[in-house]
Amino acid sequence: MTSTLDEQIVTVTDVAVEELLKLRDAEPEGDRLGVRIEVLSDEGTDFTYDLSFQVVTKSDITDVVRTTNGLKIIVPAKDVVNLEGSTLDFEIDGLVLRNPNRPKSVQLGTLTIDDQLAASVREIVDSEVNPSLAAHGGYITFVGHDGEGRAYVTMGGGCHGCSMSRMTMLQGVQTMIKEAVPGIDKVIDATDHSTGENPYYS
Repeated sequence: MTSTLDEQIVTVTDVAVEELLKLRDAEPEGDRLGVRIEVLSDEGTDFTYDLSFQVVTKSDITDVVRTTNGLKIIVPAKDVVNLEGSTLDFEIDGLVLRNPNRPKSVQLGTLTIDDQLAASVREIVDSEVNPSLAAHGGYITFVGHDGEGRAYVTMGGGCHGCSMSRMTMLQGVQTMIKEAVPGIDKVIDATDHSTGENPYYS
């Protein structure tokens, strides 16, 4: 897919630009930095993203670079299709990326749920992960693994539909399971976050 120079892959709202410029200008070489938006994972019910500052002149030759009100936005070529039509906004909880695109759906019926690896994951979820999440009124349910090192879970209670659940998943749940269960190197959130009391997507 090719993009013309006047096409914005990701639309950045004025308030998001204002906040990002403040953060950028506080960095060394701030005037040389752009915001890189990258898709880290295209598995599960939504993409996992990484937003970081990068020296614009060090971006790859294939990266798509656009300017919004003086702020450079850098999108890797591989992510253009998945990010096209997105909006980067700023709300009370921080930056929010609204993306109309979705990864291919997870085929939960093809996952393994009854072998020793599945039992090990279920045990750590019951004994460590869920007691930890209970303090936030949430829990996760292990729904299976794919035999290639990926465990799939869904989130419920206070975690379901909460914008912080992505951070909880990546920084907490995944670390606990990976450290406790050899054979699992990635945890995928298969929750439909479009539902719940505080929908993550709308």
